[in-house]
Amino acid sequence: MSMDPSSMTMPMSDPNAWATAMNNLGMAPMGMTGQPLMSDFDSGLGMMTGIAPMNTMMPGLGYVPPPPLPQDLPIVKEIIHCQSCTLFPPNPHLPSPAMRERPPGCKTVFVGGLPENATEALIVEVFGQCGDIIAIRKSKKNFCHIRFTEEFTVDRALFLSGYRMRLGSSTDKKDTGRLHVDFAQARDDLYEWECRQRMYAREERHRRRMEEDRFRPPSPPLIVHYSDHECSQLGDKIKDEAVFAEAVRVLLTWVERGEVNRRNANNFYSMIQSSNSHIRQLMSQKATHEKEMEEAKDKFKSALSGILAQFEQIVSVFHAASKQKAWDHFSKAQRKNLDVWRKQAEEIRNMQNEELMGIRREEEMEMSDDDMEDTHNPDESGPVSQAEALKEENDSLRCQLDAYRNEVELLKQEQGKNQEHTPPQHSEEDACRQQQLTFLQQALQGMQKQLLKMCEEMKQREAEMEKTVEDKQQLESQVKSLKEGLQGLKTLTTHTPQLEISLHDDSGSKESANQVNLEMSLQEDRASEERANQVNEATALEVVSCSQEKESLPPEKSPSNPVHSEREALLVGIISTFLHVHPFGASIEYICSYLQRLNTKINTGEVDALLGRLPCTFKQELTGVGASLEKRWKFCGFERIMIT
Repeated sequence: MSMDPSSMTMPMSDPNAWATAMNNLGMAPMGMTGQPLMSDFDSGLGMMTGIAPMNTMMPGLGYVPPPPLPQDLPIVKEIIHCQSCTLFPPNPHLPSPAMRERPPGCKTVFVGGLPENATEALIVEVFGQCGDIIAIRKSKKNFCHIRFTEEFTVDRALFLSGYRMRLGSSTDKKDTGRLHVDFAQARDDLYEWECRQRMYAREERHRRRMEEDRFRPPSPPLIVHYSDHECSQLGDKIKDEAVFAEAVRVLLTWVERGEVNRRNANNFYSMIQSSNSHIRQLMSQKATHEKEMEEAKDKFKSALSGILAQFEQIVSVFHAASKQKAWDHFSKAQRKNLDVWRKQAEEIRNMQNEELMGIRREEEMEMSDDDMEDTHNPDESGPVSQAEALKEENDSLRCQLDAYRNEVELLKQEQGKNQEHTPPQHSEEDACRQQQLTFLQQALQGMQKQLLKMCEEMKQREAEMEKTVEDKQQLESQVKSLKEGLQGLKTLTTHTPQLEISLHDDSGSKESANQVNLEMSLQEDRASEERANQVNEATALEVVSCSQEKESLPPEKSPSNPVHSEREALLVGIISTFLHVHPFGASIEYICSYLQRLNTKINTGEVDALLGRLPCTFKQELTGVGASLEKRWKFCGFERIMIT
C-alpha cells in the first residue's frame, strides 16, 4: 500500500520527547509538518553520528555506516510522547535482541510486537518521522513491513526497537505491545540494488574505457591501396619536401606489403631513387643548421667575452675603491658592503672565466682531433709500410672470404631445410638459383686463388727487396775499395816526377834516350790506369743506378691483367656482390656511396675506370627518357660465362 506521509500529518501533544529521541539518533528533530523542532540543533552532539543521506562513493544511492561507538558509552533512550501513543524505552540492562544480517540495498524493515488495536495511521505517526514511507504491509498478527524511500532511514527506524508502545492512557493488553524492529528482505529492494550495481559496473567500464582511450597511442593513419594512379601521385609527393615524410611512409608500407612486381618495378625504382635524391636536401639542411649553430656559438662567445670584460671593469672599480686614497672616506658599514660586493663579483667573474675557458678547451680538442685525422697518412712510403699495408689487406680479404663462405653455407642449409619440408619441385628458378650459387662459389674460389697468388708475390717481393739490400751493400763495399785504389794511384803519380829528375842528373845522352823511353812507358801506364779507373767508376755508377732503379721501379704487372692490385680485386668482388642484388643496375654515384661506407678514400673516377676495364663482368646501360636519362652499371658475369 502506497501512502503519502504529508497527508497523514497530525498535531503532536509533546514534541520535546520526540526531539530528544531524534537528538539521540544524531538527526535534526523534525515535526510532522516538516518544520524543525529545535533551531539550535547540533548534529555533532547526538548519540548516533555519521548517518549521512549521501554516500561519497555512490552519490545519493549508498549508505555510509556510522563509526563504531565506544563500548563503555551507553545509548540513552528516553520516553517519546506522540499524539496517539507513548513510547517507553526498554531496560538498558537487558541484552539487545538478536538481529538478522542486513540485506544488500535494504529499505524495508520488519516491525513486530504491535498492539492489536494499532492502525496504519498510528504506524505512520511513529515511523513517518524516520523518513518518507513508500508502502506499509500490515498483517493481522500484530506485525507489519514498512518500506522507506532511502536506505539510511532504516537505521533510524531500528533505533525504536525494544520500545514499549501504549495507546493513549489505556492499560488494556490490546493497547500495549513491545516493538521489535529488524531488517527485512524484499525482492524490490534487491532488484533495485542489483540495477544500481549494474549501473555502477557500466559506469566503471565506461570510465576505464575512456581512460584506456586517453592513454592509448593514436592509431596510424590509413594507407591507401596500391594502384597506378596512386603510384603516380605518390611519385610527385615524394619530390615535394612538405609531404615527403608521409609519402615515404606510404612507399614503405607498399614495399612491405609486397606490392612490387615485374610490371611496376620501374615505378618503385623511380620512387626509391627520388627518396635517395632527397638525401642531398637533408644534407644541405644539416649543413645550414650546423652553420647556424656555429654562428650562434660565435655570437655566444662574443657576448660572453663582452660580459667578462664588464665584470673585469666592475672588479677593477672595487679594487680602486679599496685603496687607501678612497677607502678612508667610507664608513664602516659601507666598507663591509664593498667587501661583500667585491667578493661576489670576483666569484662570478671566475665562474664565467672557467666557463669560457672550458668552451675554448673543447674547441681546441676538436681542432686537434681534426688535425690528427688530417696529418695521419696511412700510405707511408717505403717497403716496410707497403708490406704492412699488403698484410692488412690480405687479412681483411681473408675475413671477407670467411664471411662469404658462411653466407653460402647458410644459404645451402636453408635450401636443404626447404627441400626437406617441401616436396621437391624442379623449376627454372631453382635451377637458375643453383647456377648462380655455383657461379658465386667459382668466383669466391677464383678470388681465393688470386689472394694466394698475391701472397706469394708479396713474399717474392720481400725476398727481392732483401736481395737488393744485400746487392746495395756489396756495391757500396766495391765502390769503397775502388776509391781506395784511386787514392793509391794518385800517390804513385806524385812520386814519378822525382824519379825523372834523378835519372836526368846521373845519366848522359845514352841515359836521356832511356829517360825518354821511361817517360813514354810511364805515360802509357798512367793512361791505362786512368782508363781502368774510369771504367771501374762507370761500372760502379751503373750498378748503383741499376740498384736504385730496381728499388724505385714498381712491381711488374702483367699487361693482360685488368686488375692491377689486391685492392682492385677486392673492389671487384664487393661491386659484383652489390650489383648482383640490384638486377636493374645502379648508378656510379650509388655504387660509390655504398663503397665509401667501407672506405672513405674511394672516389668515383677510380671505380668508373675499374668497371670500364672489365667489360666481360660489368656493362653500362642508359635508362630513362629525357631529363630522367641515367647511366647504370649492371653485373653481366653470369651471362658472359654462359656464352663463353
